[in-house]
Parts: sequence; structure tokens; C-alpha cells
Amino acid sequence: MDEVWKTIAALAAAFEERDAARGVSVEEQWTLQVLKIGEEFGEAAQAVIGARGTNPRKGDSHTWQDVHDEVADTIITAMVALTRMRPDDAPAHLAAQLALKSGRFLPRAADGPDPGRTDGPRA
Repeated sequence: MDEVWKTIAALAAAFEERDAARGVSVEEQWTLQVLKIGEEFGEAAQAVIGARGTNPRKGDSHTWQDVHDEVADTIITAMVALTRMRPDDAPAHLAAQLALKSGRFLPRAADGPDPGRTDGPRA
């Protein structure tokens, strides 16, 4: 996974350099990068509609492989956004959030604490 995060960091640095050269402030860079997540999600949604053939004008315009590719694009874009906002600890922050969120849905081990709970033990 380290190679993935290295590539994400390289992308984030390249995008930051390009934006800075255009005079885009850091906060605006973050805002635009988060909006890019929405754009990528929209492309994934469009691919699902096309794979299901539910747009009467376009019919079967996409495949499920297109959906997979667009979902991957969305994930990559989100990872770049997190890295641009948290360049020093994006992987650790994501891991902590994953532990927190997954703790709400995955059964906890009988001998360990629930990593997703912060409000005390379960009754």
C-alpha cells in the first residue's frame, strides 16, 4: 500500500504545483479538489445509469467495467484530496477513519475493544 500512497503524494504535489503556478490559493485548491470528487462520483453514477440502460435516450451506453473504472477514479481523486489537505499524515488519518467507521459495522473481536466506539463500553 505504500506504493499507492507514494503515487497519490506525487499526484497531489504535481497538482499543487500547477495550481500554485496559476495563482490558486491553497484553500481554493482544496475546495476545487473536493468538488472534483463530486464530478468523479457523477461520472460513476452516469456509468451505472448507462450499464443499467435506464436512460431512454442513450440506452446501454456503459458497461460494468466502466462503472468499476469510474469508482476507482473517484477513490483516487478522494485520496489525492485528502493528501493535499493532510500531506503529513493522510495515510494514518485514513486508517484511523477506517477503523472508526468500520467499527460501527463489523463485529468486534471478543477479546478486544471496538475501535469504532468512543462512548464507552456496550451494554
